[in-house]
Amino acid sequence: MIAFRKGHMPVSVAAKIFGKDASWVRAGITEGWLPIGIVTGQGKRCNYYISPKKVYELTGYLWEGEEI
Repeated sequence: MIAFRKGHMPVSVAAKIFGKDASWVRAGITEGWLPIGIVTGQGKRCNYYISPKKVYELTGYLWEGEEI
């Protein structure tokens, strides 16, 4: 059984895992074609929650809280 870290993964970490920039990750979550989290808010005041479990399911990368 895999124990996933509680809380969310930073956008910067997800971007490095996918080999893209942070704006690509934000756009994917906002537009729904990158199913790794949710966005709340609108305009410049958006908050992104990225699920470590969903990233693992999609990529196989197990995030343990470190910056990469």
